[in-house]
Amino acid sequence: MIQATQPLRAAPRRLLLCLGAAALGLGAFGASPAWAQTAWPSKSITLLIGFPPGGQTDFAGRVLTNGMQGALGQPVVIDNKAGVNGNIASVELMKAPPDGHKLLVGNGSMTIMPHVYTKLGIVDPQKMTPIGIMLQSPLVLVVPATSPIKTYAQFAEEVKSRAKGGKGIDYGTGGAGSLIHVTMELLRERLGNPAMNHVPYKGSSPAMVDLMAGRLDAMFDATSVVAPFVKSGQLRPLLVTSDKRSPMLPNVPTAAESGIKDFSIISFIGLYGPPGLSPEVVKKANSAMNAALKEPTVVKSIVDRGDEPGGGSPEQLGAMTRDQYKMWGAVVKANNITAD
Repeated sequence: MIQATQPLRAAPRRLLLCLGAAALGLGAFGASPAWAQTAWPSKSITLLIGFPPGGQTDFAGRVLTNGMQGALGQPVVIDNKAGVNGNIASVELMKAPPDGHKLLVGNGSMTIMPHVYTKLGIVDPQKMTPIGIMLQSPLVLVVPATSPIKTYAQFAEEVKSRAKGGKGIDYGTGGAGSLIHVTMELLRERLGNPAMNHVPYKGSSPAMVDLMAGRLDAMFDATSVVAPFVKSGQLRPLLVTSDKRSPMLPNVPTAAESGIKDFSIISFIGLYGPPGLSPEVVKKANSAMNAALKEPTVVKSIVDRGDEPGGGSPEQLGAMTRDQYKMWGAVVKANNITAD
């Protein structure tokens, strides 16, 4: 009898140990996905960029690549997924696993696109996980160097005078719904909604060519874009849209100094992760980005272009994204702007 009962007593112990170990294993598996079990990053990181090489967004990703991969100990690879004003890359990010190995370098146009493209399934950037601001730049209102307009006050008078005469000024943009388009429409609101003629181009570069040739009257664009032409004497700046004067154009007054209230507009590039990215990964990615932004060579590259280094917390990028999404939504609705 003793020989018969000993195996029965030992078996439950072994069974309980096995079941306990299995329960712990299942518990660990069920509590968090597999990618949470290893330290991030465990392999190379892909930075999705929704625009072709050479632009401001692409520059932001590339200038920070070396610094970030040095801080993270893994390669950082650029993947340009151009199309639909950056939305192809945004869609890919939204489908990516939240393991932090695929991130997006996005710009402020993401806060406008959902409002002007209502039929294409444009991604709402508020659903992404903000990591940090990479760089930022005010916009500059410019006219041809040959224009008789020398100040913003004269510009405002000319706009109203031409509108009363039945022919508004011609302003160029990089396309319907672009940042420089909605910015000019917001300025038009501040001027009392006088008639103005929007001339959209396929990108701001050809518009800038026509502006310098005198075929357009005015245009907004980022400081990094217009500064070389201002220095060469081909364009005349009237104001910048930042709260403070731009270091690149220190003699150009701000919108507030020019008498325009509530007209602080920043073109920004931000680093985003997919929805559900863990706070630990966000913190580490933000730290690597901020470290790269402090490197002298990186700072010089950004400043030399006319941009300003970003930095700061994920919360700051999240707030900027939400604020601009709300602001541009109101401007688009009030002015019936559409790109469908």
